[in-house]
Amino acid sequence: MVFEFSISKQDNYAVISLNGSLIERGQAEALIHSAEELAQAGLTKWAIDLANLSYMNSSGLNTLIQLLTKARNAGGEAVLYHMNKKINELMLITKLHTLFKIAETKEEVGALLGI
Repeated sequence: MVFEFSISKQDNYAVISLNGSLIERGQAEALIHSAEELAQAGLTKWAIDLANLSYMNSSGLNTLIQLLTKARNAGGEAVLYHMNKKINELMLITKLHTLFKIAETKEEVGALLGI
């Protein structure tokens, strides 16, 4: 399955939606570049929607870490939400759930981002 992403800008945050399978480092280059552009434009609070991300491996985890790092280095935050069971288990096994802010719903995302 192909990896795709979309970004929708809100007033003071961005929703980054991931779709498909994220299994190769090269798949995320455009996403990382777009995140850098968001940060440079001062839009540093990101809600990362994983509802349509069906699968990811260590490369996908690395991509999420890069996004989180870019947001925090720019003075912002990234919150993951709508994780499926497989991805949630991967986050727990790797203990990355302690690094990320994770929400079930978009309302929880707003509270975690302070919006």
